[in-house]
Amino acid sequence: MRQSQLFTKTLKEAPKDEISINAQLLIRAGFIYKEMAGVYALLPLGLRVVEKIKQIVREEMNAIGGQELIMTALQSKVLWEKTGRWDDKVVDVWFKSQLKSGGEVGLGWSHEEPIGQMMKSYVASYKDLPQYVYQFQTKLRNELRAKSGIMRGREFLMKDAYSFTVDEKQHEGIYEASKVAYMKVFDRLGIGDDTYITFAAGGAFTQFSHEFQTVCDAGEDVIYINKEKNIAINKEILSDEILKDFDITKDDLTETKTAEVGNIFNFGRAKAEDLELKFADETGKQIPVWMGSYGIGITRLMGVLVEKFHDDKGIIWPSRDVAPFDLHLVSLLKSETENPSDELYENLQSMGYEVLYDDRVDARAGQKFADSDLIGIPYRIIISDKTLAQNSVEIVDRRTKESKLVEIKDLSDYLKQNV
Repeated sequence: MRQSQLFTKTLKEAPKDEISINAQLLIRAGFIYKEMAGVYALLPLGLRVVEKIKQIVREEMNAIGGQELIMTALQSKVLWEKTGRWDDKVVDVWFKSQLKSGGEVGLGWSHEEPIGQMMKSYVASYKDLPQYVYQFQTKLRNELRAKSGIMRGREFLMKDAYSFTVDEKQHEGIYEASKVAYMKVFDRLGIGDDTYITFAAGGAFTQFSHEFQTVCDAGEDVIYINKEKNIAINKEILSDEILKDFDITKDDLTETKTAEVGNIFNFGRAKAEDLELKFADETGKQIPVWMGSYGIGITRLMGVLVEKFHDDKGIIWPSRDVAPFDLHLVSLLKSETENPSDELYENLQSMGYEVLYDDRVDARAGQKFADSDLIGIPYRIIISDKTLAQNSVEIVDRRTKESKLVEIKDLSDYLKQNV
């Protein structure tokens, strides 16, 4: 992508009502556009990051047998009434609307009920189980407060997965595999060392759940951690009884501010029983399916990454795995014809790298460097009259601030070893 043709431009300031660092930087760098409180559009740079996060999640879900689908956002009132979760006293984040033909519909905030209803068409026997499906979908939640940027939105992208098994043992196999898969996702995103599987309340889902909480000053949760025993407990459920169950005292725990990036729930047979989702076992007896639910906030993850990886100049994407581009080529050459920068740009692409090429002839060096810092691509390649005099380019690591002069003839090998 030539930066002169990039749809968005960087901004010196974010909207005055935006208090979260993640949204301020993402807006200023041209990744997102604020439509209203808690509602953000993904611009080309932001979409590239989100698609990379999705691909990492997709690969790990597929690796444990997940199959991708996509469900509808419109939700049947009758279906959710079966499980008692249409009531605003039970679920207080519904967006609801009236159909012109009559009747009421909801806009999807989660999908346990509709996926359970769908499975009634495909599960009849124990031979049809287990099933494990997932989707990436925009969720809509009528949050009372939306002050954390894309870390808590009223409209956001989520990966939600659902498992259907014959019994608890089969369920536990998928549940534990999902824990491992989730941690692999967070490792690949660069936050694995700061993410803890946390015992927590189930909210509108179940009595208890497991959350994946990432240490983050901008997070809205507080958890208690014991690193030696690998125990993490959400403050919401911390009690003498819970401490006794974990054979630990509060003095053994460290209070930490975190952001929830994922969660998993065990529904048992109760929800399937409400939905009349049953299967015939080996004797022909009709038994409710055992259900589980598994979520990862995709756009929330982008916000958490920005909160954890930034400085006073802008975003610092931790790796090319999540950065919008692998390399940021910044040309300080003024010639508009026979520009060696163009040839370098083509060569880098032929090597297999995704490159953002700052080819703007009307932007000064200081502006280009400031924009590059703000956008935060891990590696910046600078080509100028000064570097060309030494048949070289300058490579700057956005994360370490280290700078190195590399001869153009050695550039391919250097990038293979370092990027």
